[in-house]
Amino acid sequence: MEKELKKLIEADLNRYGFKSEKDLSFFNKREFFGYRYTKILRKTAYYKKHNKKIKYYFNRLLLEKYTIKYAYSIPYSVELGKGLFLGHLGNVVINYKAVIGDNVNLAQGVTIGLSNGGKNSGVPRIGNRVWIGANATVVGGIIIEDDVMIAPNTFVNFDVPTHSIVVGEKAKILYQYNATEKYVENLVGD
Repeated sequence: MEKELKKLIEADLNRYGFKSEKDLSFFNKREFFGYRYTKILRKTAYYKKHNKKIKYYFNRLLLEKYTIKYAYSIPYSVELGKGLFLGHLGNVVINYKAVIGDNVNLAQGVTIGLSNGGKNSGVPRIGNRVWIGANATVVGGIIIEDDVMIAPNTFVNFDVPTHSIVVGEKAKILYQYNATEKYVENLVGD
């Protein structure tokens, strides 16, 4: 496997607390569906970018199978940083033009999507060390900066500064240094 691709996949695995796939037992492999999905997602994007057609088509078919099986809808065209963590099974939907930084956690039911109109039309850019809780929705041409926690069931369609927690039905921003310290663990570096 190509060195760049291998480093990305290992970074994702490290976020689950493992150094290599050799550390995973048969039972662990079955439980970490987020990692399994992300691994195929990474391969599909890599082989498409490097014009390795046979490997690309094979992995794309696997990605389509896993998309249905695990209910993650993350297109391989999404610009993903290293260390993605999908903590729970199902219903994660991301727009194909989204940009997501390093060490990001996504819980079940998360939507990162497009806003077609208004002052924030477009797709979100999400920074590093961001935790997005269950059933949260992040939409529009907005910027979620580094070290941000978005609470479950929160709708965000505005920029969020570094070191913040976004919480509530009417989404309030609360300043909190190291907002994601206890939530985004096993960080991967450069």
